[in-house]
Amino acid sequence: MRFRRRSSRDTEVELNITAFLNLMVVLIPFLLINAVFAQVSILQLNLPAISDSSAPSEDDEKEKLVLEVLIYENRYEVVDRTTSAVLKIVENKGEEHDSAALHNFLVDLKQKFPNETAVTLLCEDDTPYRVMIKTMDVVRLYDTKVNGQSIKKELFPNINIGSAPSDQAAKAGGDA
Repeated sequence: MRFRRRSSRDTEVELNITAFLNLMVVLIPFLLINAVFAQVSILQLNLPAISDSSAPSEDDEKEKLVLEVLIYENRYEVVDRTTSAVLKIVENKGEEHDSAALHNFLVDLKQKFPNETAVTLLCEDDTPYRVMIKTMDVVRLYDTKVNGQSIKKELFPNINIGSAPSDQAAKAGGDA
């Protein structure tokens, strides 16, 4: 028995994409409305200058605070660069840096020096990135109450970054 093959020349198949287009018309706006776009925040940082060409007057230096926060593995050190005085040493709380104690000290320091806006963060070479970023957030803003509402105010928004000197306390503790 011989089968006859129908020739496809006489029948044309039409591609129906209407259902697909209807799906895209509904799906694309739905996806665009529900999409979460990446939010990027940019923080302006400055590297410390090698030398300053303008010499400040003696009166300015008396009232001026050049604040440095040194980030070591086991503590924060808050230092005034002009007098080389260690203002505060904030030991770690457990395994983590005690950023709340640092923040509270800086808020108190801001009350004494309200015009100061600059801080220099000095980190060891092996400081974890998350510790550095958390410290930047701690020194930049603080919450205050105004008319019963909590608002954020600038603490030390001009952040300079640099490399911390070697940890002398750790070396002295390791030698003993």
